[in-house]
Amino acid sequence: MASEKVETIVAGNYMEMEHEPGGGGDHDQQPSGGAASSTSSSSRGGGKKKALSSLFWHGGSVYDAWFSCASNQVAQVLLTLPYSFSQLGMASGVVFQLFYGLMGSWTAYLISILYVEYRTRKEREKVDFRNHVIQWFEVLDGLLGKHWRNVGLFFNCTFLLFGSVIQLIACASNIYYINDKYDKRTWTYIFGACCATTVFIPSFHNYRIWSFLGLLMTTYTAWYLTIAAIAHGQVEGVTHSGPSKMVLYFTGATNILYTFGGHAVTVEIMHAMWKPHKFKLIYLVATLYVLTLTLPSASAVYWAFGDMLLDHSNAFALLPRSGFRDAAVIFMLIHQFITFGFACTPLYFVWEKLIGVHETGSVALRAAARLPIVAPIWFLAVVFPFFGPINSTVGSLLVSFTVYIIPALAHMATFLPPAARENAVERPPRGLGGWAGMYAANFFVVAWVLVVGFGFGGWASTVNFVRQVNTFGLFTRCYQCPPRH
Repeated sequence: MASEKVETIVAGNYMEMEHEPGGGGDHDQQPSGGAASSTSSSSRGGGKKKALSSLFWHGGSVYDAWFSCASNQVAQVLLTLPYSFSQLGMASGVVFQLFYGLMGSWTAYLISILYVEYRTRKEREKVDFRNHVIQWFEVLDGLLGKHWRNVGLFFNCTFLLFGSVIQLIACASNIYYINDKYDKRTWTYIFGACCATTVFIPSFHNYRIWSFLGLLMTTYTAWYLTIAAIAHGQVEGVTHSGPSKMVLYFTGATNILYTFGGHAVTVEIMHAMWKPHKFKLIYLVATLYVLTLTLPSASAVYWAFGDMLLDHSNAFALLPRSGFRDAAVIFMLIHQFITFGFACTPLYFVWEKLIGVHETGSVALRAAARLPIVAPIWFLAVVFPFFGPINSTVGSLLVSFTVYIIPALAHMATFLPPAARENAVERPPRGLGGWAGMYAANFFVVAWVLVVGFGFGGWASTVNFVRQVNTFGLFTRCYQCPPRH
């Protein structure tokens, strides 16, 4: 067995177990020590395997976490943001991206604080997490009790379930633009089977190469959209009438709320790090990079096609076919497979814990146990294939609570007692105004998202979603497909 170096890190009052790169983590850990290799050749072979494993498989650095956050955040919404701009108008589209990007980074920061607080308290009680992945609902349970746990578990799991559904819908929508031999529903069946293979990826610790490739692919796609739209120029008679209706306006706004609400897996990403306490600003830096992709691409495509996007929620639908577009489609398909795994893996963990196989070392057993999670995702993707509108609906009804309202309320409730503030592992930065500033920011987040995101956004996105159902019907074979001649 490979030896593992484990050292105790003290960061303030925070005790953690740090593993050196390649040393394993989560379910991949190996016991310390072990006999020396009997031959030099086997030692060299083991060293090569360990080096390859460290390079492609065992990721737990700050950079791995950044790639995971940035890659998971932008996914298929890159293709729906021009659609949102057509609903919002250019000015509101840009402002909402900046605003929700900042707000999403704030609540991700709150989640990281609560994770560190929970883990510190548990490790003081000598709880060993080496074969256990901490999740958001467990943080809520440990800090605030079972009622918070149940609410967090419901919203988080439901959001991740539909987040996975959205990835399957996006796969079918994208592949259709380079191969329309099959309708989108058939492609959903095919990609559902492909995405089911994510059951074999043990944890976020093992997404190193996938996160890196995923971000490269979305970077290419974003700049392809930008350059292709500018090269194409504005279509004849282009109009930019947005915003024209309140329903469309708040539908577009909640899609952007969804865009920067990808931190439902923040706790799992932190737990995969060797030094989780260094997560603090990772999501903000990831968001800043993502904005360099989303702002130019959405603005350029909306500038070129204007109101035509109101009937084309996938930006690929309006750009002429070329080798560059086909490459972007293929890259997005691969990235959506990766994002499906990101969204599903926390669901896999919850299910494993429920049936009692989470801490087993058998990858095959855990993979087999995970398969029932894929079936309902597959089914829902066939029932509701509404690429674009489903993003806004999920954003307003689920993301608003999962990654904005609940983290802000949980942070306030956790540190409400004076003793909790006095003994807090992570204290508020002075630049934010201390505890008073933290509470003021949290109150603003809760009030804004509750009224604008969940209230107006929920109303608008639900009305829009019902219109799609009435227009196309459930189980539709090919949503927004051009008529065949």
